[in-house]
Amino acid sequence: MASPLDRRSFLIRGSAAAAGLLLTAGCGVRGPRAGTPAPIPSLRLPPVQAAEDRIIRTVAGLRPYRPSGFVVDAVRFDETTVIHNYGHGGGGISLAWGSSTLAVERARETGHRTFAVLGCGIMGLTTARLLQDSGFQATIYARDLPPHTTSNVGGGQWSPFSVSEAHATDANYERTFERAARLSHRYYQDLVGPRYGVRWLHNYSLRNAPPSPRSGPIADLFKDEEVLGPGEHPFGAPYASRFTTMMVEPNRFLPAVMDDFLLRGGRIVPREFHSLQEVLALEEEGVVNCTGLGARALFGDQELVPVKGELVILLPQPEVDYILLGGGGYMFPRSDGIVLGGSQEHGEWSLDPSPGVAERILERNRETFQAMYTS
Repeated sequence: MASPLDRRSFLIRGSAAAAGLLLTAGCGVRGPRAGTPAPIPSLRLPPVQAAEDRIIRTVAGLRPYRPSGFVVDAVRFDETTVIHNYGHGGGGISLAWGSSTLAVERARETGHRTFAVLGCGIMGLTTARLLQDSGFQATIYARDLPPHTTSNVGGGQWSPFSVSEAHATDANYERTFERAARLSHRYYQDLVGPRYGVRWLHNYSLRNAPPSPRSGPIADLFKDEEVLGPGEHPFGAPYASRFTTMMVEPNRFLPAVMDDFLLRGGRIVPREFHSLQEVLALEEEGVVNCTGLGARALFGDQELVPVKGELVILLPQPEVDYILLGGGGYMFPRSDGIVLGGSQEHGEWSLDPSPGVAERILERNRETFQAMYTS
């Protein structure tokens, strides 16, 4: 990390997904003034058909968020070592392999050979796989299994955004964040292909003014960035910042990693834990806590809070092969549908749809795509 304070500039300017999420409907991008002829774009992209009759489902998920950032730490309880690996906010998919690598490094320091992994979302699965690769015996204990985990509701763009608050972190955390991000980014590159649902995609972030150069400790991981001005892109905004990131499709990735874990002799035991005593009574020598929001009740982490996000999923459009960020929302193209999102509700525990949220997400995206080639 360049400095602890650079984290804020990264979240505001550097993270593409954050830019898409933090723009509100009232602060959306604007096209040319009425009566001004629209420039003919040199770049042709297929628009998304953001219509109500194309909605196939709406879903909600709760991100496990801590203002001071995610936790990777080892705590001793009598004869049992508990290694925490939770609290990644909106960056769980992006940071999974890196944060889990850090957790396995802690496991090597314990001298234990068998570990219980609590949770079967992306953090639990990647931790369990890396434990196997390091020669440990791992068993996953979880109440919910894919496709019924919070990770299945994630959008999937590689961009570790909304992970912490700049004022609440320190230099040590910033170094940990950077290392986890870089490790994870590298690991995903080896998984590119249809089996794991990982691919490289162009991103377009819509802007009212030319953006400042990307800054922050992991700015170099957003590749091939360039600014497109009027006449160089088809969107209803003066400028678009184009760069390349990876897309991770949870509906493919999670089952593939779970299969890898089982094929290597791993066990998955459906179980819900109600107390720390139940966790410490497990037969394994060590425990890795990947319970996400469950860590609040099990381990008393009162800083951990939910950030609710809703997604609107449209019928797939195979011809759409780019990510769009801006206008108060985002669009991710996946094989299981076009994913529209952009909502954040801090402190909301309910998974029931919030009134009007899905409608606003659809409307913002409809306006954005209707403005293509016409503004």
